[in-house]
Amino acid sequence: MPLSSAGHAAREQRLSAVHIEPLSATMGAEVQGVDLARPIDDDTFAAVRAAFHRHLMLRFAAQRLNEAEQIAFSRRFGELQVHVLDQYRHPQHPEIYVLSNVDRESGRTIGHHPDKGTLAWHSDLSFQRRPALATILYGIETPSVGGETQFADMIAAYDALDAAMKRRIDGLRAVHDLDVSRARMGEPPMTPEQRQKAPPVSHPVVRTHPDTGRKGLFVSGHVAHVEGLPASESEALMAQLMEHATSPRFVYSYRWRQRDVVMWDNRCTMHRATAYDTSAERRVIHRTVVLGDVPC
Repeated sequence: MPLSSAGHAAREQRLSAVHIEPLSATMGAEVQGVDLARPIDDDTFAAVRAAFHRHLMLRFAAQRLNEAEQIAFSRRFGELQVHVLDQYRHPQHPEIYVLSNVDRESGRTIGHHPDKGTLAWHSDLSFQRRPALATILYGIETPSVGGETQFADMIAAYDALDAAMKRRIDGLRAVHDLDVSRARMGEPPMTPEQRQKAPPVSHPVVRTHPDTGRKGLFVSGHVAHVEGLPASESEALMAQLMEHATSPRFVYSYRWRQRDVVMWDNRCTMHRATAYDTSAERRVIHRTVVLGDVPC
């Protein structure tokens, strides 16, 4: 049904309150005028989603969310994941993955990083058949020094490859394995039950974004090896592609502020956390992840 003149006016008023401000020349934008604790109308959500596709990473400043509100906003983008690593799940809200260096009972810092795997460049859930579409983090407590999140634009990185490298990797597939990537970072092995729920999976090294149609590299710290290549050649190729994709011209480093909500598109970015003083600084992050499609 066509909108009435009053309906048009209300729609324009809602959209006029939404402002998108780029954060850098590389990627990222701040979305102003949207309170994520309240239901978002379809027009406003369409504007947010368009900004997400254009800028790859979005920041919503000074939000105040409870767990149910974060889950409700996240579900607007699709089905949410319940992570295989159950030790990180929120006790009442399993869709929320808790990254915290603060002990729940004592309220004191624990003095070590809660998940060292996040310090390596990766794309969330690339070790699953349906990797992440979006990751949404809510910074309840954030360090005053360190603890940034860095993002790499994998579409720009692919575009910058020379023709010979594009031909070389066209059609290649890589095996992503969470147990392997955790071992590299010195994390304990997965339990047999966790391993059964997240076995190694093969994905193309170059994927096409399902919404924009653009090609990008789909490599990650979760890659165990490239199918069909000798181990030495596989390792050398992955090292070359990872070094290229994370060169400064493709990377944006985001400095957190308390109560920020930050989300990014895992289909065309990699990310990593940076170190901070886990004894002196508090960092409590609630994470939700939207499942994507099977890469092709």
